[in-house]
Amino acid sequence: MPVAVIGQFRMPPENMDKARPAMRKVLEATRAEDGCVEYNFAEDVLDPGLIRVSEVWDSREQLAVHLKTAHMAAWAEERAGLGLSGRDIKVYEIAGSEQI
Repeated sequence: MPVAVIGQFRMPPENMDKARPAMRKVLEATRAEDGCVEYNFAEDVLDPGLIRVSEVWDSREQLAVHLKTAHMAAWAEERAGLGLSGRDIKVYEIAGSEQI
């Protein structure tokens, strides 16, 4: 069953220029993974340093594999050094979808 991952985290606005290359690296590596349908970070226009996260995976099992990859371990280390805080990310099972 497909799953969606939705959430957010905060990065000090003064660290965003340093954070973008690290975020780009994890985005590119993750988007190349089997089972990754969508993987996105978006900076909130009205709240500098607030990063919205949205992901879609073909299955919870593929998400679990993703969470154990080397690039996710590197991202965890990099983001800690950049002052990431307020991480609130949840996974949801998708029963179906339709175009709106």
